[in-house]
Amino acid sequence: MRSLLVLLAVLWVCDAVKFGQLCSGNPSNSRRTSDRWGQGQYGAGRYSEITFLLYGWCERCDTAAHSWMSAGFRGTRLHQGLDIKCSDGAAVYAPFDVTLNGKLTVYTDPTKAAINEGINLSGQGLCFKLFYVRPDRTSGTVRKGQRIGTMLPMQSVYPGITSHVHVQMCDKSDPTPYF
Repeated sequence: MRSLLVLLAVLWVCDAVKFGQLCSGNPSNSRRTSDRWGQGQYGAGRYSEITFLLYGWCERCDTAAHSWMSAGFRGTRLHQGLDIKCSDGAAVYAPFDVTLNGKLTVYTDPTKAAINEGINLSGQGLCFKLFYVRPDRTSGTVRKGQRIGTMLPMQSVYPGITSHVHVQMCDKSDPTPYF
């Protein structure tokens, strides 16, 4: 009986949905870790601009930001996605067979217009969004590994950040188990 349970557990884990390569130049979907703008894992703290002003941080003051992160300061909001490294201008691919469900707007702030695009997708029983991607098209179906868009110029808005595609589940649950 125990052998049967172990076999079923192994089969269940092997059958789980996993994202294929999202970005050219990153075949293993390496994640953004820590940089001057924060961290890329699900649940990481996010810092509002007012927080930085109150504590004397500015865009060019890396030391203060890193000491806050090292001290465990989590910020005032939580990161609701997972950041996958992607160079500005790189091709973005379908991680598995997907349906394109329309374009999305990431920000309301006009100073972030250069990266204010993304796409809604579904497939393999999942509904998710990719931020900072200019989609090649916004409807229809795309096969795994086919190009779906281009990574936008993140460095022009957030100098020094690790450029990345933000993956967010439609229900805002943690996407990490799919990577």
